[in-house]
Amino acid sequence: MSHPILQFFTKPDSVDLEGLRTYLDGMDHEARKQATRALTKREQSRLFEAAQGFRPITLEDFVPKDVPVLTEVIHDGRNTLPAFNFFQKRFARPEGKTDELWGYNEGNTRWLVGPGYFVTRVSGPGEVVIDYYQIPPGKVSTWPEIKPNGRMFSRFVYYNMQDFMRGVSQHVTIGRAARNGKNMDAWFVLARDR
Repeated sequence: MSHPILQFFTKPDSVDLEGLRTYLDGMDHEARKQATRALTKREQSRLFEAAQGFRPITLEDFVPKDVPVLTEVIHDGRNTLPAFNFFQKRFARPEGKTDELWGYNEGNTRWLVGPGYFVTRVSGPGEVVIDYYQIPPGKVSTWPEIKPNGRMFSRFVYYNMQDFMRGVSQHVTIGRAARNGKNMDAWFVLARDR
């Protein structure tokens, strides 16, 4: 049986973004996470295109301003890859900086591909980029060791990558991956836990 979130994708050429935002904003985190995990590659690609300019986002959509510095905020994600679809991106605000966030990826494959550290910043009006070209100079104390994204198997996942993010609801963003400046056939949706 299909998930109720799919009702917002019934028209072939559009997404009911207002309805979807209201629907997602009315849920607790666990329900929101399950709803976003129901979005397939087709829905995610449509959502990314539809969300352009819909709900402008800033760094505070990833780490709310009331969260203390170097405090982890978890975003549960689902990607459109053939396998290992569920993961987390973990973000924190560094001490003394207001124009970037630090973060890494957590999931079943971290032991193989590494933590995939990144720096997040505003990329343009209402959009944010998660940038794997940049490695943060510090981290939350409980996070894994910082490793370069060009090492071993990490090279095939995070090296020369950027994720461009758009806003969907108060807690949900949609992203598209790019490698070496070219868009990939890969999307993912994130649901913030607080």
